Amino acid sequence: MKQSIYSHLDEIPSGRASDEISEGCIALEGGAFRGLYTQGILDTLMLHGINLSCTIGVSAGALGGMDYVSGQIGRSARINIGRRHDDNYIGMRAFLHSRSILDVGFLTEKRGLYEPFDLERFEDPRRRFVAVATNCLTGQPTYFEKGSCSDIALCVRASATMPLIAPMVMIDGVPYLDGACSCKIPHAWALEQGFEKVVVIRTRDITFRKEVKESPLVARVYHKYPELVRSISEVDALYNRQCDEIEELHAEGRIYRLAPSEPVTIGKLEGDVDKLGDLYWLGVYDCTEHLDELRAYLA
Repeated sequence: MKQSIYSHLDEIPSGRASDEISEGCIALEGGAFRGLYTQGILDTLMLHGINLSCTIGVSAGALGGMDYVSGQIGRSARINIGRRHDDNYIGMRAFLHSRSILDVGFLTEKRGLYEPFDLERFEDPRRRFVAVATNCLTGQPTYFEKGSCSDIALCVRASATMPLIAPMVMIDGVPYLDGACSCKIPHAWALEQGFEKVVVIRTRDITFRKEVKESPLVARVYHKYPELVRSISEVDALYNRQCDEIEELHAEGRIYRLAPSEPVTIGKLEGDVDKLGDLYWLGVYDCTEHLDELRAYLA
């Protein structure tokens, strides 16, 4: 039976990350509730004083990345696990508020309702933050950076707005959807920006590859957006190439990759909070096991 109340919520660490900032970029894959793995890693990094100067995230990676930049240990996990069965987040009330069974605005524009968000620290100009969303007109990824876009919270919501289950998000008159429609792992952006130290956090184990197949439903629903349909049809093959490239770059020492040490089997909207908690702690465990190697890489 799926558990709806997580009995170990008070064991998730809390507190504030140190003010020490290290040069480098952390690139975060999306994956809906697979992002609990990422949140376990980010909390562990903060607990050990590893706060990189730039964070770029896709979808759930962008959501969790906000709390990494604001230095709030455990916040993302507490909200995602503790509020998983809040009807305002996922359910009919969410649908009434947002026309989607999952209201991403619960984590962005409404992010301070259940645990205050440290906006002042998030806006610290010493740390860059980028959310990747897909331009529905061009089908291409857009890289929204805090301080350079009109509303970074809205851009993060667009980054995490999954196709087919939620309406497009309008930003400055342009419709956007989930960044994973065009770019599932944003490591290339970090390399193109010239960062010498790039840490990539995956939400799938290193052997996982996508099955490439067509989606007639996507073509029907988004027939007015042919470039978006094209990108969605091509993104799984692109993802597989990205996975291969990341492994090559990791082997060469050009980047440092962290990935689940076992296959991740939870659903996109997983309702079993014990499984979500286990995934969070897997992220904590995997990061702790690799801390010495990661520190050596960053040094």
